Amino acid sequence: MGLTVGVDIGGTKIAAGVVDEDGRIVVDDVRDTPATDPAALAATVGDLVDDLRRKRDIDAVGIGAAGFVDASRSTVLFAPNIDWADEPLAARVHELVGLRVVVENDANAAAWGEFRFGAGADVDDLLLVTVGTGIGAGIIHAGQLYRGGFGVAAEVGHLRMVPAGILCGCGQYGCWEQYGSGRALVREAGDRIRAGITAAKPLADLAGGDPDAVTGPMVTEAAQAGDPLSIDLIADAGSWVGQGLASLAAVLDPTTIAIGGGVAAASDLLMQPVQEAFVRHLSAGSSRPHAELRLATLGNEAGLVGAADLARIP
Repeated sequence: MGLTVGVDIGGTKIAAGVVDEDGRIVVDDVRDTPATDPAALAATVGDLVDDLRRKRDIDAVGIGAAGFVDASRSTVLFAPNIDWADEPLAARVHELVGLRVVVENDANAAAWGEFRFGAGADVDDLLLVTVGTGIGAGIIHAGQLYRGGFGVAAEVGHLRMVPAGILCGCGQYGCWEQYGSGRALVREAGDRIRAGITAAKPLADLAGGDPDAVTGPMVTEAAQAGDPLSIDLIADAGSWVGQGLASLAAVLDPTTIAIGGGVAAASDLLMQPVQEAFVRHLSAGSSRPHAELRLATLGNEAGLVGAADLARIP
């Protein structure tokens, strides 16, 4: 199979691109996400595909979407930021464009992209953990994407880390992503600004004095400029990430773990506390081999590239 289109559906933007067999994006485009209207969203994807196929001949379409995707890679069972419930996304888009369409969870698509063309291209087993607004993951074992019995494996952001902890959007308490994600980073930064502590002034200045205007990139920017509070906030998030990775390693025993997502832009400021917490919390850590931790390398393109490549697989 030759060129395929990869589509990455986010809560605010839909990115699409024509991808070749070496994982290179030949041409791409982006549109706003009509998150409250499933039919309009499918139409937007269809328009993107039609525009791209005017520029290149394409054979199939792969779509990465946040949420639970069924084992047949066709229906979105549930999505956290888009009004989908049992949404037959593959069928809707196929009807519009007349091409083979497969749908994959966005973290699975990103994991496949990193495995084929990025941080995991030299290994057969890879656990990709994306640390962004929430925490997601994709599992590659023996060169195959592991989806689980119902297609919804690796929803790791909702592992219980703190019994009776912070309420999560999933309805449970103490989920991992409430402590180690970009959302947690922003919440903690905002709380420090609201408390009026002197150390929060650099962040408050970046946010224009509004604690609700803080973003993850702001915290990263301040940390990279040497702000002690921002460095501590990222280190705390990294410690939570490392603890969760130790639990996953106890179950999955991966050879390689790659960390991606927006928070990973903090690079060593995040990875050092992740590594330290991972080793500290790994069961029998000093008596067993353990995974190599790496930063993902494809950035925001991982999901698009991975979805396009997965469209080539029957």
